[in-house]
Amino acid sequence: MADQPAALTNLLELLAAMGRSERMEMLIDLAGRFREPPVRVAAQPYPPEHRVPGCESEVYVWSEVLPDQTLKYYFAVENPQGISAKAVAVILDQTLSGAPIEEVLQVSPEIIYRIFGRELSMGKNLGLTNMLVMCQAAARARRGRTALRD
Repeated sequence: MADQPAALTNLLELLAAMGRSERMEMLIDLAGRFREPPVRVAAQPYPPEHRVPGCESEVYVWSEVLPDQTLKYYFAVENPQGISAKAVAVILDQTLSGAPIEEVLQVSPEIIYRIFGRELSMGKNLGLTNMLVMCQAAARARRGRTALRD
């Protein structure tokens, strides 16, 4: 059985070793690195099937197949104040893009609590978790297409 991507494990360990204020500073810094998807991947108005259900920041997710058959994930965050969503988008892109499909599927939704702590509201947790769920749905679909070719 595959483990989650090593890059994600390393990031979660780093965050766990930080104090609350240091962790929040790092997450704000990560959010500042957020970039909208390139126009070749997605252009406004974004199609509703890419919208993350339950996300307060109106987030959209896309994936693109890389030459090694892994996926590159892209995110759009429509709420300019969606700092948490932008931080999660950067984390998911940096740690899941290019990772083996089976590893992406092993990521637990608990990572959202591990990233932000237990202070998140139920609504915010649901939206951020659904960002991961949509990445995993794309991975599951990719795995299915790859299996059909084998």
